[in-house]
Amino acid sequence: MSERLLGWRDGGRQWWASLSGLASDAVLYGFGALFSLGMGLYSTDNAQWHWGFMALGPYAAAAFLAAACARLLPRRAFVMRIVLVAAVLVGAVLVPLALEVHWRTEQPTRGFAQPEVSVIERSAQDIVAGKTPYQSYWKNGHLVNQVSNAPPYESFFPYFPSMSIFGLPAANEKKPSPLSDARIWMTLMTLVTSGLALCLLRTTRRQKIRIAQFLVVLPTGALFLATGGDDMPILALSLLGVVALQRRANNLAGITLGLGAAMKLTAWPVALGALLVARDAQDRRAWQRVALWMGAIVAVTVIPFALSSPFAFLSNVVEFPLGLAHVASPAASPLPGHLLTNVWPHIGHLLAPLTLMVGGYFVSRYARRHWPLTLSQVLGLMSAFSAALICAASATRVGYVIYPLNFALWAYACSPAPQPVRELVNVG
Repeated sequence: MSERLLGWRDGGRQWWASLSGLASDAVLYGFGALFSLGMGLYSTDNAQWHWGFMALGPYAAAAFLAAACARLLPRRAFVMRIVLVAAVLVGAVLVPLALEVHWRTEQPTRGFAQPEVSVIERSAQDIVAGKTPYQSYWKNGHLVNQVSNAPPYESFFPYFPSMSIFGLPAANEKKPSPLSDARIWMTLMTLVTSGLALCLLRTTRRQKIRIAQFLVVLPTGALFLATGGDDMPILALSLLGVVALQRRANNLAGITLGLGAAMKLTAWPVALGALLVARDAQDRRAWQRVALWMGAIVAVTVIPFALSSPFAFLSNVVEFPLGLAHVASPAASPLPGHLLTNVWPHIGHLLAPLTLMVGGYFVSRYARRHWPLTLSQVLGLMSAFSAALICAASATRVGYVIYPLNFALWAYACSPAPQPVRELVNVG
């Protein structure tokens, strides 16, 4: 059985490698159409199922056109791939986003946005009012400072303070307007930052297109940009930081990765991994400069809030995302860690630390054997490690798979090109 599975895997790899760029795009857009149809039919989230039906047409049309162009216009493949990426970006991201933002403004109670949008906007309102966004915590069996007319989990702000930047337009508006929706600004930052990163990335045009597809065009990015989107700026900043490391622009790497780390914990794996591979133009280790920038940004933006209310800060940023805040989270997808926690509730406190310990052991062992690590190797480690942590956490969402998926793509793009084999001629 194992030999048969390995045979299927190798056959699948060979088949995928044999496809042209447009043919592989047709396959991916076809899967995107099936996924969006499934979201439209089976999702119970108002924002998600609306996106599913709106994105179905663009993905299906792109799949058909990509397949047709692969046969009829093979010499124009690169131009057609760019055109399709732009068309799907408009049809599956920008149009659904605009409609959902408009519907949310007209019908604010209908749920035309993921809960994190309201949470981010509310945190900005607290900061503008001179308060801390970390006000909710569990005390003596009761949830302190629950937001009225909202489920308990919306009372928590599971980010670092810099994430509130995207909610500032809404905080400064007396009446909600489409342009004040936090998703607009998260999408804008994602597109600008990732576009700059792709322009600077040293890799092939085919790999750049593939990264753009998974980051913003396929459902791995489009769904989140249109409905929620707080992970998308983190991924875009991480990509720009990776590109800066590749080009040995350590100041840029420290600033971009520091900004991501000052927004959300999910940016920290890449930020810490950057310290292992940062090199200067003379190929000397340059982790100090990267660490200085990251530490300064995180310290200035996080420490004042952490010191003002340390217990509430830990409850929001650490305990709630790990499922330890005694509040059921909508992010609790039926992954192994969550299922085990439902059977043995006390094990939920041990899964994440145990995964960090075991994962840290294997990462350190791999690093010792392959030192000095390359950027591609670190990204591969981050992909495997983040996937294991997502599966083991007691409360996490299956959508976090976009992190290991993107890390794996970046690792492949940053891997050194194979050297041509040269015949050695013996002239002696």
